[in-house]
Amino acid sequence: MDTRQTKYLEPLTIPQLLRWRVKRTGDKVALRKKDFGRWCCYTWNDYYDYVRKTGLGLQQLGLKKEDIIALIGDNIPEMLFTAIGAQAVGGISVAIYQTTMSDEIAQLLEYMNVTMVFCDNQEQVDKIVEIRASVPNVSRVIYEDPRGMRDYQSDDWFAFIEDVYKMGEELHEQQPDLFESQVDQGGADDVCHLCLTSGTTGLSKGTMLTHKNFISMGLQLAEADPLEETDEYLSFLPFAWIGEQQTSFGVAMATGITINFPESVETAMEDLKEIGPHLMFGSPRIYETIRSQIWLKINESYWLNRKLYNYFIKIGEMAATYRMTGKPMPLTLRFKSWLGYQMMFRPLINQIGLLRLRRAYTGGAALGPELFTFYQAIGVNLKQIYGQTEIVGIAYMHRDGDVRPDTVGKPLPMTECKISEEGEILSRSSAVTPGYYKLPEKTEELLAGGWLHSGDAGYIDENGHLVVIDRLSDVMHNAKDQMFSPMYLENKLKFSPYIKEAVIFGDKRDFVSVLINIDPIVVGKWAEDRGISYTTFMDLSAKPEVAELINGEVTEINLRAEKEHFRIKRFAILYKLLDMDDGELTKTGKIRRQFVREKYQTLYEALYDEGIREKEVEALFQYQDGQSTTVKTKISFYTMEEL
Repeated sequence: MDTRQTKYLEPLTIPQLLRWRVKRTGDKVALRKKDFGRWCCYTWNDYYDYVRKTGLGLQQLGLKKEDIIALIGDNIPEMLFTAIGAQAVGGISVAIYQTTMSDEIAQLLEYMNVTMVFCDNQEQVDKIVEIRASVPNVSRVIYEDPRGMRDYQSDDWFAFIEDVYKMGEELHEQQPDLFESQVDQGGADDVCHLCLTSGTTGLSKGTMLTHKNFISMGLQLAEADPLEETDEYLSFLPFAWIGEQQTSFGVAMATGITINFPESVETAMEDLKEIGPHLMFGSPRIYETIRSQIWLKINESYWLNRKLYNYFIKIGEMAATYRMTGKPMPLTLRFKSWLGYQMMFRPLINQIGLLRLRRAYTGGAALGPELFTFYQAIGVNLKQIYGQTEIVGIAYMHRDGDVRPDTVGKPLPMTECKISEEGEILSRSSAVTPGYYKLPEKTEELLAGGWLHSGDAGYIDENGHLVVIDRLSDVMHNAKDQMFSPMYLENKLKFSPYIKEAVIFGDKRDFVSVLINIDPIVVGKWAEDRGISYTTFMDLSAKPEVAELINGEVTEINLRAEKEHFRIKRFAILYKLLDMDDGELTKTGKIRRQFVREKYQTLYEALYDEGIREKEVEALFQYQDGQSTTVKTKISFYTMEEL
């Protein structure tokens, strides 16, 4: 990106940058949404028009400067119209995960003094209705989808988005200069959005982010990894995650790329094939799922295809080591790699929709080095990004030709990094938050000494790359005070296609143990191929044949362990998948380690009693409608052989 252009764009607000985009490429498609199988397009002109009438309409409903409007729902253009419309008239937006239960929503709305709520459909509106008495500050609930809303239409507390547009248009006709003057009044350092933290230790905190924070991060990313205005992006990550907000508010505005919205969460992977995006952001769980799908496709293909795949994946892995480090590849290997890509991997990634992908980014949690090598081997340029909500998601990133799987890359331009005496990663840039909403003590801790404190342990290697070890609070020491990272071992385990999730224990204990979640799709297919019948996930998890399979996977990890105290001695297979609705995972898929240990305390204790081979437990299952049931089941515990 041109340096002069960067300097011009940095002092702008998001609505001012949107207006600049209109003047530059007003007729170009900015947003695209799939409805009933058809892609509907919005140009930058359309985008700005909807933002204007939404912002003025919200003002007519009573939104004042610095009032906060919450957004709850799936990714749709109206999310952006509402958020940026509110920002344009001086308001502040905040997105809440659509899977959040009503009682937690009530706590969040009260904590942030939310005055209006935008919901995409009846499901989300009903949650707000349920807590209406608990949120007296909420003056209006705006909905986008009118289906199922007939009973609410006579209540002034609710407003249909189309009516909001009409109110905005009427105000604009009466005062044609009002909106432009309000956009002009905005400042780059104004707080425009609150992004909720993952809440691993309790209620999420509202991270205050400014226009400058978002735009600066977008410009820095574009400088490190140039994007074209013709590039396509599919918006399928939850809008409440900073990874999605950084793209919608920062990257798209700074670079002019087109954002595409899938028809639904369920159709996102199919819609991905139609769009063929040029860049992609995803959590490790997304890439793990895609990898599992690839393995299933190969496993179900005919024998020659499997044989060719097994041969060329090894060639691809060798070629990837050259490609990732930017070293010249031997001619023979280059030819074999090209042949493997044309014969095997190009058709494979085309089926998934990743053929046009120039760069794929992963962040939000660590990704195992083996998974990086796998994607690079099949021709997908997967790179790690590292940051946190408090620095708009990205602060460090791999560069093309300098991808080192054990690291998270180098700082973005204009970003400083240092490691504290305690080993904590500290960062400083114009993308750093001014602090947490209404939490001055937490803000002081976060920004102590003028640096952003990540809470992560790490170091800078000899190549200038940042290596993240684990959360400072999660780093463990065994009974001999030998340090190890549970996240590192968990990622090693999760590279196995049969293991979906793993929770490592061993702090202050004599050995490392683990609770394992099998992958129901891959292990289910494995069981079917071998004539092993099962009924439920619980039944499949308890099969001795499955335990033998997992035992082999854990043995492989132990054989490759760099140090003896990294080896896993005991494991058990959990009878249910870890789930965010049960509080075991955060909304971004991170393990709530302490919560899991306390919830499964009896299993934890059994893991460290080597005399126990089997234990009967009561399994509590919580359903989405609030009902619960208890089932008795037996859990087996396995001790690994000494190597």
